[in-house]
Amino acid sequence: MTDHPAPNPWPQGGTPAGYPAPQPAGPEQPATPPAPGPAQPAWEAQQPAWAQQPAPAAPAAPAAPPAPPAPAAPAVPEPSPELREALGAVRTEVGRAVVGQDAAVTGLVIALLCRGHVLLEGVPGVAKTLLVRTLSTALDLDTKRVQFTPDLMPGDVTGSLVYDARTAEFSFREGPVFTNLMLADEINRTPPKTQASLLEAMEERQVSVDGTPRPLPSPFVVIATQNPVEYEGTYPLPEAQLDRFLLKLTLPLPERHEEIEVLARHAAGFDPRDLARAGVRPVAGKDVLERAREEVARVQVAPEVLGYVVDVVRGTRQSPSLSLGVSPRGATALLATARAWAWLQGRSYVTPDDVKALAHPTLRHRVQLRAEAELEGVTAESVLDTVLASVPVPR
Repeated sequence: MTDHPAPNPWPQGGTPAGYPAPQPAGPEQPATPPAPGPAQPAWEAQQPAWAQQPAPAAPAAPAAPPAPPAPAAPAVPEPSPELREALGAVRTEVGRAVVGQDAAVTGLVIALLCRGHVLLEGVPGVAKTLLVRTLSTALDLDTKRVQFTPDLMPGDVTGSLVYDARTAEFSFREGPVFTNLMLADEINRTPPKTQASLLEAMEERQVSVDGTPRPLPSPFVVIATQNPVEYEGTYPLPEAQLDRFLLKLTLPLPERHEEIEVLARHAAGFDPRDLARAGVRPVAGKDVLERAREEVARVQVAPEVLGYVVDVVRGTRQSPSLSLGVSPRGATALLATARAWAWLQGRSYVTPDDVKALAHPTLRHRVQLRAEAELEGVTAESVLDTVLASVPVPR
């Protein structure tokens, strides 16, 4: 609060209260002398000269001390080498049973770090099921497999109420969705009604049976497979469900030297049904995944990189070859996978190269080609390549 000058008890040009004002002499007659009485002191009869000046201003308030400098933002810790080595050991363990497919293994690890779901696509016999089983063993996670068929019902996946004759009550029997890694094998061979039973589980991490929500264990990841051939009698996944998969990973046929390695292992007695005999053992667990997720959430993203992600996504919406571009959910998915990839590379920040590295597996299933573009041989991969080449990269 600022101090105001004290009120002046001596008004300018006046006299103190209680004293008679002096009478000025007129021009025609001299001033009459004062009435006889006790002599007044000279200082009372005449106002002091200093009293006719304004009162001196009160001393200014002392200047406030300078504000202390704002504390510096805490430094972002570097990714833990221990956690990265543990997840790197997972890839080594998977390699004991699966030859090649390193990109698919990395994609599954990224999905676990981002709490996302994965769509695996590949021709029959490229070890899709073996890959999931080996990954669950290396991470010490529970896994269940469901073979999707045309007659599969939603209750066969989520669970159902069963009548108990002994207690005359209905009890809930959990379905295979109550697990950590759920393998939905050939998901496009079941009707849309059963496919839709997974939507709540994938998005909310719970299932509702008879109006009662039941939470799923953590972590929970759906790994669905489908074949790019034999589309007769299948039910293609709608765009609303495809958009809920974080990644779409393609498993190519192995190279010649990799296929020779597969045959050599089988000739030496490898049994894909006995992973323990193949030497696959748990090297990480749920605690490692949870701590790694916490570190991934602290990976920094510059505003320029955020703008780059948005520009890439908006570029798909403006492509003349696409009838459906990437949704905002796809933009958040691309950001999440880029952060996880940056953490796996040992960095605490995201670069545009991280966005480019994960653009194809994160966005390829979120775009829809126009019919005329398909007739011309255009693919989703080529459209994404064009978009990435046309969007300016921040420096």
